[in-house]
Amino acid sequence: MKNSPTRIFDFLTYQLENAPLDNVLTTKYDGEWESISTSKYSKLANQISSAFLKLKINSNDKIAMISTNNRTEWSVVDMGIAQIGAVNVPLYPTITSKDYEYILNHSESKYCFVSDKMIYDKIITVRGNLKYLIDIYSFDKISGCKHWSELQSLGEENLDDNVLSRTKKNVKPSDLATIIYTSGTTGVPKGVMLSHENIVSTVLSSTIRLPLDIGESTALSFLLVCHIYERVILYIYLYNSIKVFFAESLETIGENLNEVKPNAMTAVPRLLEKVYDKIYSKGQELKGIKKKLFYWAVNLGLKYEPYGKNGFWYEFKLKIARKLVFSKWKEALGGNLTHISSGSAPLQPRIARIFTAAGMTVAEGYGLTETSPVISVNYLEENGLKFGTVGKVIDGVIVKIEDDGEILCKGPNVMMGYYKDPKQTSQVMSGDFFHTGDIGIIDMDGFLKITDRKKEIFKTSGGKYIAPQVLENELKQSLFIEQIMIVGEGEKMPGAIIQPNFEYVKFWFKENNIQYKNDLSLICNNIKLVKKIESEIRLHDKKFGSWEQVKKFKLTDDVWSIDYGQLAPNLKVRRKFVREKYKDLIDEIYK
Repeated sequence: MKNSPTRIFDFLTYQLENAPLDNVLTTKYDGEWESISTSKYSKLANQISSAFLKLKINSNDKIAMISTNNRTEWSVVDMGIAQIGAVNVPLYPTITSKDYEYILNHSESKYCFVSDKMIYDKIITVRGNLKYLIDIYSFDKISGCKHWSELQSLGEENLDDNVLSRTKKNVKPSDLATIIYTSGTTGVPKGVMLSHENIVSTVLSSTIRLPLDIGESTALSFLLVCHIYERVILYIYLYNSIKVFFAESLETIGENLNEVKPNAMTAVPRLLEKVYDKIYSKGQELKGIKKKLFYWAVNLGLKYEPYGKNGFWYEFKLKIARKLVFSKWKEALGGNLTHISSGSAPLQPRIARIFTAAGMTVAEGYGLTETSPVISVNYLEENGLKFGTVGKVIDGVIVKIEDDGEILCKGPNVMMGYYKDPKQTSQVMSGDFFHTGDIGIIDMDGFLKITDRKKEIFKTSGGKYIAPQVLENELKQSLFIEQIMIVGEGEKMPGAIIQPNFEYVKFWFKENNIQYKNDLSLICNNIKLVKKIESEIRLHDKKFGSWEQVKKFKLTDDVWSIDYGQLAPNLKVRRKFVREKYKDLIDEIYK
């Protein structure tokens, strides 16, 4: 194997020299999957780099990227930007035009790449206010917008291998590679500055925890690549010569899984919860012996522990369950899936247990954009998997727990700082240690466990501390609860705002012969449903102190989403927004 990568674009060179692929990146266009080889990927990236040089783009110049889905073009342009020392500024496709205006101006982005007309139209509404933007290029063909193929042609005409080679040599590992703006769940977005070294160190330290065969494995990518989590995973795939297929959208995941039949994928907890809920609902529709067998397998899976800890008899029964029941689960997800990387939010241990029991190891990890992002991650090998934790800290990274429980992190993965904001940077740094804002512990086996967000913990009027994430994660195990947010700061007790799982509720109504009208507002006011959710909440009371138990709640007939503001682009609940939007419901809880 040739030289270990030190800059982002070295991953592409590394694959080209060590284990090139015929189909390194694959995207579906007009219903057909289209692949490019490692050689083609490199050639296209060089053309983009050459075009940027012709356009007088210098090192440290900012280029924005906005795409509604992951696609080959994004990765090609990303590599083209990196090779000349320019800075990639990825933006979420779901934010507002005003957010685009702020970020593009704050970052001083000179060019912007958009995936489609919807994004282009949002940019055009603020185009006159963008002080630094020279031009816009699109991946789809859009009337009135330059197509990215124009850059390919420009680059091909002006490509000088010697000039490009010198330019690449001048890019240092310590140079700024990307500015990633936080999703803006609270206040103005902050631009997290990550260097080549930040990202490369994370890839190299994390790669040993993704046990896939070099050149033989396939991955499905669908979490937005503007998020550092998916982006680093893509670099890990590139470094390990793993074939990548880009899913069409979140809605087509099931279909794409069965087309691609991947060995690996990434996920956020909400997706895994929804997959589990869907499988569980189908199990409830079974009859007779099939239904009994289904529940037997589920209950067995929920007790799963790795490394044969449950003993020979359990492992024997698990083999039967895998053959008769779990094999169908696996088949529904393509049939070859063995590894699921989960991050972005806390995962319910029961979800990790049952998927892993079914032969699809769920490896939960932890990190922040500011830590590039990985701090720790579970992995099946070397006794590195423990449910209810986010794994062991990766090589080269040091974690310490402050007296108040906050997790501090130090290492080559820690950001360069917030762009143009030394004050906010100084507020999150203590020397070389970054304050994560998360509360956690390291257990006696060296596994890190997150208990809550420091800023989200609140006190009741009785002076008792409430950790909302712990409560929410527990109560979301109910099939009746789609989304939940715990409230009650300064009040006598915690309460909850709940969006019911309307799909499951309707199924439950039919199963129990409860008459209902297909109106979400009327469903939320159904007395039998309210009592059922009350009983579901009470099932979990014994796990909490009396002061932590949710005594009152209100149902909302809104379906929480990114578009309507309740969820951030990474599917986390936007607490401030929810508190403001449902203020009247919260007031009713505490009347």
